[in-house]
Amino acid sequence: MKAGFHTADITPALGMEAPGGYLKAYVKSIHDSLKVRAAVFEDGREALAFLGVDTCYFQSAKIRTEIRREVESRCGIPGDHLLIAASHTHSGGPASGRLPEEFADAPEPVKDLALNHSICADPLYSEWVVRQSVTALCEAHRKREEAVLSAGSGHEDQVAFNRRFRMTNGRVYTHPGKGNPEIIEPAGPIDPEVGVLAAWNAGGELLGCLVNYACHATTFGAGVSADYIYYLERTIQGVMGRDAVVVYLPGAAGDVTQVDNRSRREREFGERSSRFVGTRLGAEVVKVLVTATPGDLSPLSAATRVLHLKRRPPSPARLEASRKLVEEGLRTGERSTAWMFAKELLILEYLIEKEPEVEVEIQALQIGPAVLLANPAEYFCESGLAIKRDSPFPLTYVVTLANGCVGYVPPEEALAPAGGGYETVLTSYSNLEPAAAGEIAAASLELAGQLTPGAVPQPPQIGRPQEPWSYGVLGPELE
Repeated sequence: MKAGFHTADITPALGMEAPGGYLKAYVKSIHDSLKVRAAVFEDGREALAFLGVDTCYFQSAKIRTEIRREVESRCGIPGDHLLIAASHTHSGGPASGRLPEEFADAPEPVKDLALNHSICADPLYSEWVVRQSVTALCEAHRKREEAVLSAGSGHEDQVAFNRRFRMTNGRVYTHPGKGNPEIIEPAGPIDPEVGVLAAWNAGGELLGCLVNYACHATTFGAGVSADYIYYLERTIQGVMGRDAVVVYLPGAAGDVTQVDNRSRREREFGERSSRFVGTRLGAEVVKVLVTATPGDLSPLSAATRVLHLKRRPPSPARLEASRKLVEEGLRTGERSTAWMFAKELLILEYLIEKEPEVEVEIQALQIGPAVLLANPAEYFCESGLAIKRDSPFPLTYVVTLANGCVGYVPPEEALAPAGGGYETVLTSYSNLEPAAAGEIAAASLELAGQLTPGAVPQPPQIGRPQEPWSYGVLGPELE
C-alpha cells in the first residue's frame, strides 16, 4: 500500500464575497488560512483520492468536473475514484453558490436577483480553487510512499447538538432561542462517532489522516477561517507532528451545530467556541490514532451511482405573492426574512424551468474494513445514522456536501405538517422532492452492498499463555 498527502492554500482576498447566507456579504478580515488538503491511496490495483476543501459548499458542477478531469489526465486516477468534500465553513471564500454564467439565459429580473442580491461563486477565485486542488492532488500522488493504514472510531458528544426542536405549539423550530421555555425536546439526534483513517510511513510517523464528524462548521462567525477545522488540525499536528495532513470530511450534520439551545450559557460563537470544538475533536482523533492498530487495509475499491431527483415546485399563489413582495422590497430597500425567501422562490422558478430534475451523485469508496458513503446534500443526522446502522461494513463513514451540493435534504417527516425549521423551506438552495433522503440512503446502502469488507487489523498476539511473573506469586506477608 502507498499513501501520499499534500496541502495547498486557497485564502481569498479582502473584499471578496463571503458565503454562508442568502444575501450578499464580504470578506473583511482573515483569521487563518484556508486550505485544500489532499490524500491519495494506492494498492497496486486501484487508487482512491480525497480532497477536503475549506469552503462552504460547491454548488457549481463545473468546479467538480474540472478538478476530476485534470486529476484523471495528470495522475490517471478515475474521476469517480475522487471524493471532493467541502468542509462547510461559513467563513470561507467565494467558491460557493452558482457561477454567474449559469444565469446567462435567465430573465433579467431573475438574473438581477441571482447575481446582485444573492451569494455567487466568483469565477476567478473558483478557477484558483480548481488549480490549487489539482496541484494538491497531483503533489499527493507524487509523494506516495510505502505505508501501513489504520482505521477506527472515537466518541465525542460534548461539542455538537441538534438545532431543531419540537415546541409546545406542535411545530418544529430551528434554533428556537437558547433557554426558550417552550422547547419540548430535540427533533433529531446527534452522531458522536469520530471516524479516522490514517497512513503511517515505515518509520511509524503519521503521514496524514481522514477525519469524519457531524457538526456544522459555524463556530467562528467573523472573518475568513477554516472554523473549528483549524483547531482540529493544530491539535493533531501538535501531538503527531507538524507535517501530518488532516483531511476533514463532514458527516451528516444538516441539523447539527455547536449551539446548545437548551442551555443558557453564553452563545457558542467566536474564537473560544471554535477552539473548544476543534481541540476536543482533535484530542479524540489523537486517541484513535494511538489506539487503532496499523496494518493491511485492503482492498481499495469504488462504486458510484447517479440519481435523478425531482425538485419541489412552489405553488402559483406563492410565486405571485413572492413577485409582489420582491418588487416592493426592491423599490423600498427592505430586506426582511420574508423578502429573502420570496427572492429565493423566484430564482427557484427559473431553475425548475431549466432543470426540473437534479443529478445527485452517490459514491462509495472502500479502504479495507471502512467504507465512505458520500452524497452532495446537507443531510440530516438521523438519515446518516440510518445508513450506518444498515451498512454491511464494520466501519461506515457518511460524507456529505461531497462532489457537489443539493442543499438541505431532510427526511420526509420533517416536511410533514408537524415538521418545520428553515431547512424545509423552498429555496433555490434546497428544493428536492420529499423522498430524496430515503433515495439517497437506499442508493448508498446498495453501493456498500456491492463491496466486500476487508478485515480490521488486530494488535499483535502472544504465541502461547505465559507463566506467572516471578514477583507476582509472592506474598502476603504480615511480618
